[in-house]
Amino acid sequence: MEKKTSGSKGGVPKTVNEYLARLPKSTRDALERLRKTIKSAAPKATEVISYQIPVYKYGGRPLVGFAAYKNHYGFYLMSFAIMKAFDEEVKNYRSSKFTLQFPVDEPVPLALVKKLVKARIAEVDARPPQAATKLKLVRTRRG
Repeated sequence: MEKKTSGSKGGVPKTVNEYLARLPKSTRDALERLRKTIKSAAPKATEVISYQIPVYKYGGRPLVGFAAYKNHYGFYLMSFAIMKAFDEEVKNYRSSKFTLQFPVDEPVPLALVKKLVKARIAEVDARPPQAATKLKLVRTRRG
């Protein structure tokens, strides 16, 4: 497995800005363009760091994420169904059931990313809302 280029400078980043700040300029610039594309396609999504990478959540669910590696940028679609629906368009970038790899020496296909993010939003919107987690307090009786 390739090591992420974000390395371990200062431990796990707490924000996407911190994650990006640790990257070499060319990588940071490419991922900033990717970030901007995701944010424009999903303006209601929130940015978080999850599993040590930038992830966008929408409707309480992970929408997409990305990461920097030595030879590629990972784009995590987080949906087998969307990956399958766009199989022909993503076949040159596919590396697993819901991960795409964009080579660092090629432009990131931002139009494709935007299309995939919008499809993920539609998929999340079509699902029933997640049930709120309820914490039950149990009283015990001592006798």
